[in-house]
Amino acid sequence: QVQLAESGGGLVQAGGSLRLSCVASERTFRRATMAWFRQAPGKERQFVAGMSWSDSSTAYLDSVKGRFTISRDNAKSTVYLQMNSLKVEDTAVYYCAADQFATVVLTHEEAYDYWGQGTQVTVSS
Repeated sequence: QVQLAESGGGLVQAGGSLRLSCVASERTFRRATMAWFRQAPGKERQFVAGMSWSDSSTAYLDSVKGRFTISRDNAKSTVYLQMNSLKVEDTAVYYCAADQFATVVLTHEEAYDYWGQGTQVTVSS
């Protein structure tokens, strides 16, 4: 059974940092483009960052460029999202997603095959 498990969310003040982690089953992770999405209350889920398995190319939402960094540790089947200089508008539930066998990073959620349960990130002013 495919599983993605996020952790690392929490409450942080604006300007602070958090690192999210997502552990995947090895079979899923080995050839999957991994991504982070988020959904704020009353809003649609949006792509935040992604990294391909083939060449480690990345893509980011414009509003997080320079603040967030996605990375992956293939030995641990884990993808990370380092979030710095957090803003109140970054508050959302963050989801890890896997697009198995994809070699490019796609930004629409329909492309992703597997999803985690989500982790809450709350940034206070």
